[in-house]
Amino acid sequence: MTSRVFAAGLVAALLAGVAPLAAAEPESCASPRFSDVGWTDISATTAVAGRILTSLGYEPRIDILSVAVTYEALPRGDVDIFLGNWMPLQEPTQKPLVDAGRIDVVRANLEGALIGLAVPKAAYDAGLRTYADIAKFGDAVDHRIYGIEAGSSANATILDMIKADKFGLKDFTLVESSEQAMLAQVKRAARSEKPIVFFGWRPHPMNVNIEMDYLTEGDDVFGPDDGAARVLTNTRPGYLADCPNVGRFLSNLVFSVEAEDLMMSYILDDGMTADAAAEKWLRDNPAALDAWLDGVTTREGAPGVPAARQALGL
Repeated sequence: MTSRVFAAGLVAALLAGVAPLAAAEPESCASPRFSDVGWTDISATTAVAGRILTSLGYEPRIDILSVAVTYEALPRGDVDIFLGNWMPLQEPTQKPLVDAGRIDVVRANLEGALIGLAVPKAAYDAGLRTYADIAKFGDAVDHRIYGIEAGSSANATILDMIKADKFGLKDFTLVESSEQAMLAQVKRAARSEKPIVFFGWRPHPMNVNIEMDYLTEGDDVFGPDDGAARVLTNTRPGYLADCPNVGRFLSNLVFSVEAEDLMMSYILDDGMTADAAAEKWLRDNPAALDAWLDGVTTREGAPGVPAARQALGL
């Protein structure tokens, strides 16, 4: 049965003028292993990638891992793919591994991102507008800066600022928390018009759901242009050569800020799971498959776009 299915797929691929890339993949490529670090944007994009690969006959595995564990697992080959390499924030962790050939960079899967410290609009209007203003509002913000999960590069950057007394922050404390808990705290403060300083980023529904502004004049702490960022796709070393069909898909896979804002809103505002959000976005945006699956086949070697459309009910 498997031989007949593969042969049929091979003929279809040849008739369509598509090289049967999957034929060159070993069985180990059948279950691509993703790291999802639990950030809503990465959960959403990873779910999209996983759903598309499933539609092509793969059996992707997605594990929830911290950033630190992810960058230990990729060089060991325990994880194949990571869609959440925020740059330049993670450069201190990523660059030595890239330079040593211990992880590979596929491409930027998102441009136009932004990271940095932010405040509710009321605090910004009251004069908390730059990084140097934080210390001036020390009592008002309880000498606290709200970050995300322990071990993240964002928290490490904030801790370095505090330890170095940059911007006069030596008496401040970093509050480490989950993304959801941090945002709940920010929303409570914003409703009561109490100043709060927190780590923000775009894309994220927070930029729509909370009246907020990003602080400026950050002396490139979170990167040039006050935290302008992009997100890269990383793999274990040699993965694209070992699994060229999945590799072609990863080389094609790129998102927009608007698409991620929407998927993240489905999750955070509408209570969808990441998988359900991915399904909805794909149903509403089927044309994305044409570019993402250009030159990509099913596991059996058939053209990828029609197979994915059929499997996804598009």
